[in-house]
Amino acid sequence: MDNARSKTASHKWYPVYTNPRAEKKACQALAGKGIEAYLPLRRQLKQWSDRKKWVEEPFIKSYLFVHVSEHDQAEVLMTKGIARFIYFGGKIATMPDRQVDDLKLLMASSIELEITEENLLPGEKIVIKAGPLKGMTGEIISYRSQKLLALRLEGIGCSVIIHIAASLIGRF
Repeated sequence: MDNARSKTASHKWYPVYTNPRAEKKACQALAGKGIEAYLPLRRQLKQWSDRKKWVEEPFIKSYLFVHVSEHDQAEVLMTKGIARFIYFGGKIATMPDRQVDDLKLLMASSIELEITEENLLPGEKIVIKAGPLKGMTGEIISYRSQKLLALRLEGIGCSVIIHIAASLIGRF
């Protein structure tokens, strides 16, 4: 049990960049190697000339997240479809466990979401006090003249925009 605890403690979440349109196959290849990976997917209705179909597409194009130790980083890079780790300040970027948990919770909800690479200005820190996202923290932003909640993903330089009722938001 102590070995399992120390193994988990040495593991961190790392955002990785995939080859274009290779997110799903890279995630499957990592799973085949026993590497924990998370690929946020969302359902979208696609229109072709002859039909419409619901498909699951990556929420953040060309990104997925791996939960590994520093020792396992080379194995991640040797996986088909993985292009590179993301660097921030000259070091491989990591993401806090809480941020990945929040992203998983968001993807499991039916709340309207949007991803943006715009550098949104920091605002008032808030906490969601009710509903399926209860306990999630973020900040209020004014975006496209609407009041929205932004969950900032520092490790990859983007934000998840959440459309949420003001009645569900509380201040710190």
